[in-house]
Amino acid sequence: MANFIRDDIDFSQYLKETDAQTNVRPASAYIPGIKQRMRDMASERKLFMPWTKANESFYYRPGEMSVYAGQNGHGKSLVTAQIAMHLMQQGERVCMASFEMKPMQTIRLMSRMFIGTNPFTEEFQNESGYTELDKLFDDFGQWSDNKLWIYDQLGTTNPDTVVGMSRYCAKELGIKHIFIDSLMKVVGDEDDMNGQKRFVGELFALAKDLQVHIHLIHHLRKPKDENQRPDKHDSKGSGAITDQPDNIFMVWRNKAKEDDQRNNGQFGSLAGESDSILYCRKQRHYEGSGDGEPAIGLWLHKDSGQFLGSATDYPPAYG
Repeated sequence: MANFIRDDIDFSQYLKETDAQTNVRPASAYIPGIKQRMRDMASERKLFMPWTKANESFYYRPGEMSVYAGQNGHGKSLVTAQIAMHLMQQGERVCMASFEMKPMQTIRLMSRMFIGTNPFTEEFQNESGYTELDKLFDDFGQWSDNKLWIYDQLGTTNPDTVVGMSRYCAKELGIKHIFIDSLMKVVGDEDDMNGQKRFVGELFALAKDLQVHIHLIHHLRKPKDENQRPDKHDSKGSGAITDQPDNIFMVWRNKAKEDDQRNNGQFGSLAGESDSILYCRKQRHYEGSGDGEPAIGLWLHKDSGQFLGSATDYPPAYG
C-alpha cells in the first residue's frame, strides 16, 4: 500500500513551528482500526428512528450531534418528540429542553402519543372518561419514569446554562439524548454568527467528550414559496450550524396537498403524496446499506399527533 508521506522522516525540525505534523501518519496505520470497526458493526447496538423504512439509511450513534430544521409550523416539535419517544421505547434516557414550550405542553404532546388518541376532546369529558384517562396518564408516568427528564425553563437562555445543563444530564443522570429547542432561544441574535458558531461548537465537543447524542432544533428562513423543498443553505444564521453537526435533517410540510384537499376533498389529485417529508441533508458517518441521505415520507395521524411511515400504518404501541 502506497504511503503519501514516508514514515521514516525526522519531524523534529518541524516541532519548533507546530506539533500538528506529528499527527501525519501513513494510511496503513489505520488499517487495524478499520478491520476492528468492521467486526464491531455486527454487534453494535443501533438506535433507530420511529419509521422502519429509514432503518437501512440511518441510525443514531453516540458522540454525535443532529440538527432538525424547518419553518415555523412545519412539524419540528412533533418529529423530535416522536423520535424521543421511540428512543425511550428502545431503553434510552432522554432530556427534553424546550425553551419554546412549557413543560406541561411537552408532557401533553408526548402523553398523547403514548395514549394513541387525543385525550383532550369532548369524548373524554365525563366521569368515565376521566377515570380512563387517569389510568392512561398514570401508565405514561410509569413508562417514562427513569427514561424522560424535562428541563423547566421557558424563553431565552444562554449557552453556558445549556452546556452546563447538558453536562449535568450526561454525567449525573446518565442521559444519552438531549433535545434542545431551539438554537435561537439560546443565541437570540440572528446576526451573532460568532456566538452561534461557538455554541454549536461547544455542543459538538460535548457530544464527543461525553458520548451522548445532542439533538438541536433550528429554524429555517421563510422562503418565497412555501412549497419549496428545504436545503442546508436555507438555515438561518451561521454556516457552522450545518457545517459542524454530524447529521442534518429538514422537516417539510406538504402545504400543496393540504390546499388540494381543502378544495377537492380527500381524493384530490395530491391524495397519494405524503403529508410531510423528513429530508436527511447530511450524514457524516454513514455506514448503512441504503441511501445515506434519504427523504422519508410521513403521514400525520391526527388523533395521536404523530407521524406514520405510510397512510395505512397504525400508531405504535409503547410500553
